[in-house]
Amino acid sequence: MIAILDYGAGNLTSVRLALNHLGAETLLAASASDAAHADKIIFPGVGSAASGMQGLRARKFDALLADAFAAGKPVLSICLGMQMLFDTSEEDGGIDALGLIPGVIRKFAFADFDVKVPHIGWNTVEHDAKHPLWRNIPSGTAFYFVHSYYASTANASDAAGSTEYAGCRFTSVVAKNNFFATQFHPERSGKAGMTLLKNFLEWEAPKCC
Repeated sequence: MIAILDYGAGNLTSVRLALNHLGAETLLAASASDAAHADKIIFPGVGSAASGMQGLRARKFDALLADAFAAGKPVLSICLGMQMLFDTSEEDGGIDALGLIPGVIRKFAFADFDVKVPHIGWNTVEHDAKHPLWRNIPSGTAFYFVHSYYASTANASDAAGSTEYAGCRFTSVVAKNNFFATQFHPERSGKAGMTLLKNFLEWEAPKCC
């Protein structure tokens, strides 16, 4: 069973449809107790960091994710879900996030006013192919992005993929033990995104400790 966290900020329908297409049994979890016994967790997200964190805490998903990290339960975080794994975000005047991945979420800032923010559309992800979720996905494959903020990882070892936008190279994928997170939306990224989701369904993640 795959629990998809419903905390008021998730792109739930397209994620669930993609997983169901791959034959996965899914559950839309509205509380931590709903998701507690799932085999794996999808942590999606669209919207703002402050409202997202408020929704997580109200449903006790912050504790659920910390427990999943410690227990070695596989978690795939998407877009805002990835950003909220970090220590802090510059969004909404600055907020504290979950603190599971060391680093900061920063706002795109360009001197060239012609550069569009948010970063929307297809862009490539460079990676070293070492992580199991990259199986059958070559480095340089394009995925679909929609975001105004990006991850600045404190530890280079947590970065599992990078992308360049208007001269700014940023971490677009992070991986730490049983957590894998993407700034892009795999559920909206065609064949490559479906391959990544399939790899997640088949992944036996390492234990945290």
